Amino acid sequence: MLSLRRILPAHHHPFSTSISAAISANTTTTPSLPQSYKVQPPIKPWPHRLNPKLLSSLISRQHDPNLSLQIFLHAQHHHRPPFSHNPQTYQAILLKLSRFRCFREIETLLTTLRGSPQQFVNYCGEEPLITVIRGYGLAGKPLRALKTFMRIESFGIRSSVRSLNASLNSLVQNKRYRLAFLLFKNYRDRFGVLPNVVSCNVLLKALCKGNEVEVAVRVLDEMPGMGLVPNVVSYTTVLGGYAWRGDMDGAMTVFREILDRGWDPDVTSYTVLVDGFCRLGKLLDAIRVMDVMEENGVEPNEVTYGVMIQAYCKEKRSGEAVNLIEDMLGKDCVPGSELCCNVVDLLCEEGNVERACEGKVLEARNVFDEFGKGSVASLLTYNTLIAGLCEGGKLCEAAKLWDDMVEKGVAANAFTYNMLIKGFCKDGNAKEGIRILEEMLENGCLPNKSTYLILIDGLLLSGGMQQEINKVVSLAMSTGVDDDLWNHFVRPIVGNVDCGAAELDKILLENAV
Repeated sequence: MLSLRRILPAHHHPFSTSISAAISANTTTTPSLPQSYKVQPPIKPWPHRLNPKLLSSLISRQHDPNLSLQIFLHAQHHHRPPFSHNPQTYQAILLKLSRFRCFREIETLLTTLRGSPQQFVNYCGEEPLITVIRGYGLAGKPLRALKTFMRIESFGIRSSVRSLNASLNSLVQNKRYRLAFLLFKNYRDRFGVLPNVVSCNVLLKALCKGNEVEVAVRVLDEMPGMGLVPNVVSYTTVLGGYAWRGDMDGAMTVFREILDRGWDPDVTSYTVLVDGFCRLGKLLDAIRVMDVMEENGVEPNEVTYGVMIQAYCKEKRSGEAVNLIEDMLGKDCVPGSELCCNVVDLLCEEGNVERACEGKVLEARNVFDEFGKGSVASLLTYNTLIAGLCEGGKLCEAAKLWDDMVEKGVAANAFTYNMLIKGFCKDGNAKEGIRILEEMLENGCLPNKSTYLILIDGLLLSGGMQQEINKVVSLAMSTGVDDDLWNHFVRPIVGNVDCGAAELDKILLENAV
């Protein structure tokens, strides 16, 4: 019998007070009001003709869960003619509250639902509870999800295989594999629920993730005795268990069994094999799998390409990575920002390490432009490429990329500014570095120790430039100087530069509060 010693309380949410108050206010008896009194709707215009589909749309459309709940409650208590909720409207509000982790309010709504006439509860069925189970799972609260499943019967309704599967999935999502196994083991005696293939597939996933592949194989063999026929997903899950532990012989045995049964492996089956070989560094085997995959008419997807490109980046094989990117883009597969960053980083790294590969930095820019056609690059990607261009002395290219970054609304951080300052100082143009520092401060981005050290080193290499050094010291003092910055920056500069006491007094006086 499955037992839980401890169920964690729902986490308090910043919306809790206002929403709970709204529920409380709207679920108590409303005192009689003057006939002329009219409750104002939470949104305007409020529809005169209200139906469940329209109300669900209004609830889902809001960005504020508090407002969504006010709409739900206003329709229930104040709409004229009287409006009755149905499973669709409950689904909409519970889904909205789940996404914003408003679990205290969800529990209040469930209590209200449980106190409704049994005919209405039966009409809603277990769908609202399945939504809550999934919400708890996505929020990292698997025990709360399980508790919700276990109290379905307290609503006067029977749990089904759908709620069982939702509970199993929430446990597996949160790596509670043993608990998922116990739930599956006790499902029939405790809950009277018969599993389906989906239930078994979730269990297989739990066992494989818990490195119990042999047990998963036994479950696979026993499924026909349970009246269930395994499908491609079942076998692919076990295949993935072998691949994850590095047993590619076992994985290939399962793959051949899929073929022997007359099934066509899907893109997931092939991708799992590709990933397994890449993890072991067997890129030739991974490429062979991709070749067979395409010969059988199965097109690689973004995940397949991503696995191979990451493997090439790990092996420092930028040429093959770029070729795959071109193939990927040619098939309208849009790469993710992290993948883009890894490829660009590798190209920039090779451009910095080997002078013979200077062209690689420009190639990285071309790759970046190709990525930009399908997605918005992240700050990390911009930083990687700007750093590579600055290190390579290609400041015009870096400046163009900076403009592109600003145009697309990506806010720079201290690292971005530091790379630009370093690039200009390396090019002998420390004055431009000071201008960038001033722009950095104007934009509300605080410099760090590296910012000042890079700039001062550049100024000293340019032959002193005492006036500019004084300006940098003054800017540093204006933003606040802690002990670390004073010891690593101000003290050495004042000691190394021909700056008399009068100059230092002037700087301190200018920045006095």
